[in-house]
Amino acid sequence: MHLRSFRPDDLPTLHAIDQACFPPGISYTRWELAGFIGRHNSLTWVAEAAGAIAGFLVAHREPRDILHIVTIDVLEKWRRQRVGSQLMEAAERWARRRHLRLISLETAEHNYPAHAFYVARGYQKVREIKGYYADGATAWVLIKELSRSAAAGPAPQNT
Repeated sequence: MHLRSFRPDDLPTLHAIDQACFPPGISYTRWELAGFIGRHNSLTWVAEAAGAIAGFLVAHREPRDILHIVTIDVLEKWRRQRVGSQLMEAAERWARRRHLRLISLETAEHNYPAHAFYVARGYQKVREIKGYYADGATAWVLIKELSRSAAAGPAPQNT
């Protein structure tokens, strides 16, 4: 498996993966996903395995030295094979290299596997947002504070 930067022809596949990973009301429309990927200060890492896209992560650098994870999606058959971990590690490395102070994300309150994944990576629940998702589901905001002195290896270029 290797990581690379997003290419415009990836969009249909990434949208299909997002639709497979999340139910309606949580998954993004193609236009929403394209908007997040195309925003100024956004980055998208794509994980390829066995000649196909296995997952991806979209993040946005926000003011106040924050990297916001918009979405991380890994196809079911690639879960528990470190695809998600490698995507998160790439985003965290990128943020550390730029001396950002924290990473934030939201996840549905009932997505227990995601909660366990993030907590194991050092993320902490800081608040809940009722009715966050279009289907009315509550989200938890999680953050991970970064050491400003830690910097590690290369990451994909900004897209």
